[in-house]
Amino acid sequence: MFADQRETRQNLFMNSTTLQFGRWPSPLSATRVAAGRRLDGVAFDSDGETLVWLEGRSGQGVLVVADPSGDAPRDLTTQHNVRAEVGYGGGDFTVHAGVAYYVVHKTGRLFRQSLQSGPPTPLTPAFGAASSPCVSGDGQFVTYVHTDEDVDRIAVTDTAGTHWPAILASGHDFYMQPRISPDGSRLAFIAWNHPNMPWDGTRLFVSELDRSGALPAASVPREIAGGDETAIFQPEFTIDGRSLLYVSDESGWGRLACQDLETGSTRWLSEDGTELGTPAWAQDMRTYAVCGDGKTVVAAASRKGFHSVVRIDLESGRHEVVDTLTSTTDVSRIVSAPVGQRIAIIGSSAVQTPRVTDCCLDQGTARIVARSTGETLAIGSLSSPEALSWESADGETAHGLFYPPASEQFTSTGLPPVIAMIHGGPTSQSRAGWKADVQYFATRGWAVLQVNYRGSTGYGREYMLKLRGNWGVCDVEDSISGVQYLAQHGRIDPDRTVIMGGSAGGFTVLQVMVHHPEEFTAGVNLYGVANQFHLASDTHKFESRYTDTMIGPLPETAALYHLRSPGFHAEKIRRPIAVFQGDIDRVVPRQQSDDVVAALQKTGTPHIYHVYQDEGHGWRRQETIEHFYTAVEEFLSQHVLMT
Repeated sequence: MFADQRETRQNLFMNSTTLQFGRWPSPLSATRVAAGRRLDGVAFDSDGETLVWLEGRSGQGVLVVADPSGDAPRDLTTQHNVRAEVGYGGGDFTVHAGVAYYVVHKTGRLFRQSLQSGPPTPLTPAFGAASSPCVSGDGQFVTYVHTDEDVDRIAVTDTAGTHWPAILASGHDFYMQPRISPDGSRLAFIAWNHPNMPWDGTRLFVSELDRSGALPAASVPREIAGGDETAIFQPEFTIDGRSLLYVSDESGWGRLACQDLETGSTRWLSEDGTELGTPAWAQDMRTYAVCGDGKTVVAAASRKGFHSVVRIDLESGRHEVVDTLTSTTDVSRIVSAPVGQRIAIIGSSAVQTPRVTDCCLDQGTARIVARSTGETLAIGSLSSPEALSWESADGETAHGLFYPPASEQFTSTGLPPVIAMIHGGPTSQSRAGWKADVQYFATRGWAVLQVNYRGSTGYGREYMLKLRGNWGVCDVEDSISGVQYLAQHGRIDPDRTVIMGGSAGGFTVLQVMVHHPEEFTAGVNLYGVANQFHLASDTHKFESRYTDTMIGPLPETAALYHLRSPGFHAEKIRRPIAVFQGDIDRVVPRQQSDDVVAALQKTGTPHIYHVYQDEGHGWRRQETIEHFYTAVEEFLSQHVLMT
């Protein structure tokens, strides 16, 4: 077999065509990228058999049901666009006892709909926005996160929709991840206050529920974990309801804890060096699940940007990798059935587009339930990442993922051009899952470096905290030093370099091109932050105090805000730059990109500018995605490949 594989590779090489790096014909067209579906959530019904997931189709969120009978999956929510919009969204739906509970886009209303037949029924009035519905075990009531006029709370309503919703918890700036104990007697939730973000410091609360009235009433919440300098993530009750699991970074890594609710004693179920949490940019994010057998937890364990799915024994704490899921290197969602050892994940790898996979741990089987694409790309035509570390400023270490050019048909002489891709956030991480943007360029003969600069997550809390006060410094230094490292090791062409990023990543692009105008051949900026004053005053509530820690409090550090607002200095940009912006972006309003482009026009700096109508902070519409990739490719061809 191995001899056959070697012969096949030799034949491919002998039959390969030599073309310029960056101009290889790619099997991944802009149309193909745009046609892919997003897989945004998955849940088991109470029967432990029926799976429901959320597909994003060119801006439309559709719930899809897979019946246990084996019949073809069917669309459920044909009348509604399913999307929750508390903060950055997430927590769009849940399923219980044959009924889906979901939030409708723009109205913010919570609906219920039978998985079998019948019309949807509204459960909440049309004001504010709802997220993260959680149904009681007896199916009588549903709790959820609600926000209205910048006031957040945990609310509750009955599942028949006959009563006006009531408030279970309020008084904090933010809430997320409400959970009801199996017997319906307790409510757990996470809350935090400005200026913290949920990865800075959050608190875990538990309230007793009084079920004597038409709707439950909650006791004064009891704080059981967390604080201003400890982040708590994803509480989950054990099956018997006696303990509460959660991820805490108090030791410096996101470790899984199990607290006995009667004694307050805590056991740790994972060790330092492996990250089980993730920054809670959206509502109801899940990195682990408690299996229905009550004895097992399954988690996505992160090391150096790669995920592995591990099974954890609740009693002994023993960890085992789930063999049937070893090809999955990034997990965006993991849930469990209410019985047995059955789980479902949304997972991918660098060479595998996202899938919904149904896995029976006790039987060692896995079944693909849904695919985001047709999966016709040959693995050999795609690029696999290498985890890199390099020395950056002041001798500190930075991390990233490097993707070499990949093709089964084409080769080039010399060294490839490189795109340094900068993730958003800035508190986030580029992981080794499917990245259409990476593969789009790698399959055309570009090298790609995903920079996980100091301040990124996944490398411990200390590494994340390095960006405090240093946004616009560490990210800039690590992006430049990462490309220099690749050039020094003869892996890329130092004269054909591009920096590309969106949102906070776009800010890094602008900062580099303003303060280090000769470092990169060109830049690509997607809805990048250009004015830190406006970000602090005009953005949505969730991030309105983010700059307090990333730069400093106002007005004391106004001079620093000015220095790190590239919109004030855009006349210093000398190299070609492409700017892309959504017309209805609430996070980084269009005016910020308009100001940058006005400066480029004044100085005559080569640039292109595209504003997409009806798009916000990121692209959802198929036609937008297709145009974006085509425009970027044309821009780079003209300003990088032809130099």
